[in-house]
Order: sequence, then structure tokens, then C-alpha cells
Amino acid sequence: MEQPEHHQPPVVENDVAGQRLLVREDGHVAELDYERRGDRLTILHTGVPLSLEGKGIGSALVRAAAELAAVDGLTIVPYCPFARRWLEGHPEVTASVRVDHP
Repeated sequence: MEQPEHHQPPVVENDVAGQRLLVREDGHVAELDYERRGDRLTILHTGVPLSLEGKGIGSALVRAAAELAAVDGLTIVPYCPFARRWLEGHPEVTASVRVDHP
């Protein structure tokens, strides 16, 4: 009987100077661009290359943004449609952070 594969969650890097979260895998880079201003973390865009789709990387990026906002006491403003839908579908994550829908 085959054992199920165990995938490690993607490693998300925070490029503070570039205001983006990154996942590097198989020579490709997925990213979530954000803008941090005052007490707000605005999610501008989430991009995952086709070769990395279906691996939960976009979800990991948005979850990391929510965790960053929660730790720093920021309000998330999700302009990115993917991030907005993901946050709406994960109330267990948004319970710990304020979300202000644009």
C-alpha cells in the first residue's frame, strides 16, 4: 500500500525593502506585492507562475500576509481579487486580523 505524499508548506520570504512576499521553488518565483502605510497592509497583487499553480503557494502567500498584519497590528486591505476571495473563504485566519474591503 502506498503512503500518501507529505508536502512541506512553502517557505515564504518577506522582502521588506521590495514590499513583497516571495516563494522560490524549482527556479520560479511566486510573489505577493503589498504596500505598508501607517496601520494598513494593502495587498496589491498575487502572482504564481503556471508551473507552480495548484501547490497552495498563493494561499501560503496570503496566509503569510495575514500573519504579518496580525503580528504588527495592521489592517489588511485586499485590492488583489485572489487575496480578497481567499480571505473571505478563511474566517479562521481573518479572526485574528482586521480586514477592510476596498
